[in-house]
Amino acid sequence: MTEKPVLGRTAIWTLVIVSVASFMAALDNLVVTTALPSIRADLGGGLSDLEWTVSAYTLSFAVLLMFGAALGDRFGRRRVFLIGLAIFTAGSAGAALSPEIGELIAARAVQGVGAAVMMPLTLTLLTAAVPEAKRGMAFGIWSGVSGLAVAAGPLIGGSLTEHFSWQWIFWVNVPVGLVLLPLAFLRLGESRGADRALDVPGTLLVSLGMFGVVLGLIRGNPDGWTSPLVLGSLIAGAVLLAAFVWFEQRVAAHPMLPMRLFRSRAFSAVNAASLLMYLGMFGSIFLISQYLQGVGGYSPQEAGLRMLPWTAMPLLISPVAGIVSDRIGGRPIVVTGLVLQAVGLALFGLVVDPNGGFDYAAQIPAIVICGIGMSLYFGPTAQLVMASVRSQEQGIASGANNALREVGGALGVASLAAVFSAQGGYQSGQAFADGLVPALYAGAAAVAVGALAAALIPRRRKAVAAAAGSAAGQPAADRAEAART
Repeated sequence: MTEKPVLGRTAIWTLVIVSVASFMAALDNLVVTTALPSIRADLGGGLSDLEWTVSAYTLSFAVLLMFGAALGDRFGRRRVFLIGLAIFTAGSAGAALSPEIGELIAARAVQGVGAAVMMPLTLTLLTAAVPEAKRGMAFGIWSGVSGLAVAAGPLIGGSLTEHFSWQWIFWVNVPVGLVLLPLAFLRLGESRGADRALDVPGTLLVSLGMFGVVLGLIRGNPDGWTSPLVLGSLIAGAVLLAAFVWFEQRVAAHPMLPMRLFRSRAFSAVNAASLLMYLGMFGSIFLISQYLQGVGGYSPQEAGLRMLPWTAMPLLISPVAGIVSDRIGGRPIVVTGLVLQAVGLALFGLVVDPNGGFDYAAQIPAIVICGIGMSLYFGPTAQLVMASVRSQEQGIASGANNALREVGGALGVASLAAVFSAQGGYQSGQAFADGLVPALYAGAAAVAVGALAAALIPRRRKAVAAAAGSAAGQPAADRAEAART
C-alpha cells in the first residue's frame, strides 16, 4: 500500500513562517488608512503627503514583485527572503521613528521594497517544502491568512492608533520580524530556480515610468496640471512605460514581464479587470476611512469596525465563490462581483449627505454590497489567471497579476484623491462631501469598466479548447494537463 503524503516538520515550519510574513506584507497595504487623520494631525502635511504614505508602499511593492522573484530564483529563495524580511523590518522601525512626513514616506517605500522581495518567494518556498498532494490545503491556509490581513487592516490600524499611537501600526512588525528572521534561517530549506540573467533595464523602465505617472497625478491639483513638474512627470512616465513594453517585447532576453502572455484574451482581460478593480477599491477605501473619522466623528477603531462589513466579507464569501467557480467557471462570478462593487460605490456616493451631515445606517447597504462584490472577485481570479497560461508560465503570470493589482491600488489612491481635491477638501463636512461623491463615482466607473473587461474572458468551454489548442506539439502529458485546465 502507498503511504499518504504528510506534512513533515520542515513543511509545517515553512507554512507558518511564510504565512506570518505574508500577513505582515498584506496588512501594511491598508493598515495605515484609518491612521491617516492622526498622522496628519501629528506630522502635518497635505492630501498629497497622505497619498504618498499609502502609495509609496504599494508602488515600490508593485514594481519590484517580479524582480524579487527573479532574485530568489538566481541567488537562493531562502537567502533573498531573509534579505527582504530584514529590509521590511527595518523599514517598519524607520516608519515608527519618523519625525516628519517626508521621512515617513521614505520609510514606507523601504517597507514596500522589503515586501516586494519576500512576498513572491513565500509561494515558491511553500511549493518546494510541501508535498504535491498537500499543496491545495497549504495554499488555502496561506491565502486565508493573507485575506485576513486585508480584512483586519483598517481595524488593526484603527485600534492601535486609538489605544496607543499611530506609530504602533509600524512597531508591531518589528518584534514579529525579529522572531521570524532566525526561524527562517534555521527552518526554511534553500532552493533555486533557473539561473538566468536579471532584467535590470526592464525593472528600471517600469519603476521610473510608474513613478512619473503617479507623481504627476498626485501633484496635478496642488501644482496645476499644466505646470512643468506635472506635465514633465506624466509625459516622461508614459514614454518610459511605452519603452518598457517595447524593450520587453523586442530586446529583453529574459523579460521581467513577457509580453507574449497578453496575446491570450483571457490573460489580458483578467489582468485589466484586476487593475481597474484595485484602482476603484483602494482609492475609495483611502477616502472613506477618512470620511468616517473626519465627518462621521468616529475614532480610528470605530471607523475600522464600521468598515468590516466591506473588508471582512471575503472571509465568508470568497471560499464559497471559489467552490462555485469550479462548477460553473470563474467568469460569471467575477463579472457579477465587479458589477456589485461598482453598484456599491455608486450607491455610497448617492447616500452621502451633500450638506455635510452623516448617517452610517444609510451607508450600510452600500458597504455590504461592496463587500460582497469584492468577495466574488477575489475567489475565482487566481484560478482564471492560472488557467489562461501554460503550466510553465504560471509563476510569471501570478507575479504579473499581483504587480498589476498593486499598481492599480497606487493609481487608485492618486487618481481618486486628485478628483477629491479638485472638487472638495478638508475644510468642512460639506467640502469633504463635495469631493468624496465625484471620487466615488469615478471609482465606480473604473470598476464598471473592469466588469466589461472581465466579460471578455472566454467562456469555460472555449478556454478549455484554446488551452488544448495551444498545447499542440507538447508532450502528451502536457496536452492532457492543458485540457484539464
